Amino acid sequence: MSDDDAVDVESPDAEGDAARANGTAEATAEERSDGSADGESADGEPTDPDARRDEEALAAAVAEHDEALAREVAALESDLAETREALRERDEEVEELTSKLARVKADFSNYKERAKRKQEEIRERASEGLVERLAPVRNDLLRALDQDEGSELRPGVESTLEKFDEVLADEGVKSIEPEPGEEVDPARHQVMVRVDSDRPEGTIHEVYEPGYEMGDRVLSEAKVTVSDGDGE
Repeated sequence: MSDDDAVDVESPDAEGDAARANGTAEATAEERSDGSADGESADGEPTDPDARRDEEALAAAVAEHDEALAREVAALESDLAETREALRERDEEVEELTSKLARVKADFSNYKERAKRKQEEIRERASEGLVERLAPVRNDLLRALDQDEGSELRPGVESTLEKFDEVLADEGVKSIEPEPGEEVDPARHQVMVRVDSDRPEGTIHEVYEPGYEMGDRVLSEAKVTVSDGDGE
């Protein structure tokens, strides 16, 4: 066999190798056309073990971080709930204390009013007792003036009576001295006797002894005589 024949025999194999190389290159190009990169499978997963471990480690770190954040958020929510409960309890306590304070203030105000009324009642009773003891003295002075019109003591008696009346007025005491002809008031007048008079029947003829009143309380009734109407 000549050298030319040897070359002719080897040529078909070389052409086959070239075709196979071209086919491999085309196949590789086709595989890359589906979107996969070097070191990745067709579905995007890394084919390199190191790359896969790195990706799994990153995913685990992210998951752990998410769990830590979740735990922190849960802890914050728990603290918030406890704080809200504490605030609610504090508000209830403040409301209760405010209500108690209002009741105490009301009770104290009522106590002050009662104490004030009590003091006024004590003062009035003391004044009433004093007036009841002094009223006969004033009446005696009045009778003395009626009997001793020309007496030298009259000016002194009149002066004493005037000062006496000033003291009574300062205590809020008024004398009850109805005018003749007035109707009888059973609450303020005590009828001593009926007399013949030219005044209308049942009306006051004259005042025998004045009465006294303090505020709306009658300390002593005026003693009066009443006309029976026969004088007409």
